[in-house]
Amino acid sequence: MKKKYQKIGIGIDVGGSGIKGAPVSLKTGKFIDERLRIPTPENSTPAEIAQIIKEISESFDLPSEIPVGVSFPAPIVNGVVPMIANLSQEWKDVRINELLTKVLKRPVTVINDADAAGYAEVHFGAAHGHNGTIIVLTLGTGIGSALVRNGVLLPNSELGHVLMPNGLVAEKWASSGVFEREELSYEEWAQRLEEIFRYYELLFSPDLFIVGGGISKKYKKYVPLIDTRAQIVPAELRNSAGIVGAALLAYQESEK
Repeated sequence: MKKKYQKIGIGIDVGGSGIKGAPVSLKTGKFIDERLRIPTPENSTPAEIAQIIKEISESFDLPSEIPVGVSFPAPIVNGVVPMIANLSQEWKDVRINELLTKVLKRPVTVINDADAAGYAEVHFGAAHGHNGTIIVLTLGTGIGSALVRNGVLLPNSELGHVLMPNGLVAEKWASSGVFEREELSYEEWAQRLEEIFRYYELLFSPDLFIVGGGISKKYKKYVPLIDTRAQIVPAELRNSAGIVGAALLAYQESEK
């Protein structure tokens, strides 16, 4: 690879409403070109999504050896999509790494979207410089999670699906979607979140929690009300996190 292209990856974030991508400097975690967004088609079949990812990756006019990382809204187990919720059911059991590598004709690494965002926060955002065990939680319709230990990602943690001691699934008890739907006060919501965070502490003994999702912008209204041993801080990268984390992981895979 020519020197001018060292430490660069293309990150692409596949969402239910849009597919977004940009080339990323992996020295800084910043975009080095304008982000391109294409609406997600209604059917969202593998063939359609693969062509959009190809279009985005080729729009930046970078050499084919530049790796592409794709942040995808499903668990990714050994390069396979075992289940899918928000896109076409045709994705189930698809060998997504193989599919996209074949269509794009360049190295592709696919990662769960919450994992991608969390990995970016660890390396370039709120957890930069922190060692130990870090849990990144994205509070939205559900609760997404990323679990990182000394900079190494443990993929597909899916902590929002953990069954709590109260008999309820964590994200059914205290996602921001539940907060809005049940019209909870910030105090009531913080109490529920504290139960979840303390249970995660019992299971994993984390050194730091990072809270992301759209409602993290209002973290001062609820985070100070949560009593945990580990510090809780807001995410920093916002909407760029999935792109940056996917690009970073793809680059690291290409260097192995």
